[in-house]
Amino acid sequence: MRTLVSVLVWLVVAPLAVWAALRVSPYDGLWPWVPIVAFTPYAAAASVLALALAGALRRWVAGAVALVTVAALALVVLPRWFADGEPVAGGRTLRVLAANLMVGSADTAGLMDLVARLRPDVLTLQELTPKAAAALDRAGLRKVLPQAVVRALPGVGGSGVYSRYPLTAGPAIQFGAFGQARAVVAEPGGTKIEVVSVHPCAPKYERRTPCWQQGLVALPRGGGAARVLAGDFNATLDHVPMRDLLAAGYRDAADVTGRGFTATYWPSGGRAPGVVIDHVLASAGMGVRAFSVESLAKTDHRPVFAELTLP
Repeated sequence: MRTLVSVLVWLVVAPLAVWAALRVSPYDGLWPWVPIVAFTPYAAAASVLALALAGALRRWVAGAVALVTVAALALVVLPRWFADGEPVAGGRTLRVLAANLMVGSADTAGLMDLVARLRPDVLTLQELTPKAAAALDRAGLRKVLPQAVVRALPGVGGSGVYSRYPLTAGPAIQFGAFGQARAVVAEPGGTKIEVVSVHPCAPKYERRTPCWQQGLVALPRGGGAARVLAGDFNATLDHVPMRDLLAAGYRDAADVTGRGFTATYWPSGGRAPGVVIDHVLASAGMGVRAFSVESLAKTDHRPVFAELTLP
């Protein structure tokens, strides 16, 4: 019986220990690790239960491994729970809203309500179809945000950047069927901000993983210019390409404001726990005043909104 109990405890502790080791390493991962690592916050919670189980059953070696696992996972996920305590910046404000329209099926009136309530200066859309773009035009989106770089396409590959300020189109980032519109916003204070409507391939299948990696690697690095990457990254802060982006000069608005655990997407039509794959990343010279996750009917994503301050 003692042996059986020990085996059962290790069956709980060991997989979580391996998970933690992979997560803290620079391991890029092969499928299915790429979609699995998105659930790291849930693994962190499970590791606490594994530690409690090992302690209650007095399996001290397993308990020591579980304790290290808890510590490792806590170090990578807990900072998302706490705001960075950022001082109020004095620069001009840029309000950014991003929404995945689920192959153009999202509620047009609901999106227009969000635009009216949040008053974004920039709106990035993903899975923007020609039909959805036309419906938004009829609903008056171009009256509120008259400048636009629109790459509406059938299926999941369309995207767009809408703005109340002048826009200059940049070269789109295209891998597979997924396109990422890019533009430079000239705000009234004279600052130019590069904006990308982010939407790399979804790594649902093994054959899509290279396309997903390429789409994220192709995003512009933070550098010295003001840049905003907003949209459906199909990645959480636990994915190596996202960690590389942050290390290259970006900050995640949800993480900065302590909202990093608020799910924006539920895989398998809600049959799996929610994950955080929609983001607003701001280059390091920009401040983050506010962030929120909004609701929109007829789409499996929740829009994300950030109020940024310019350098």
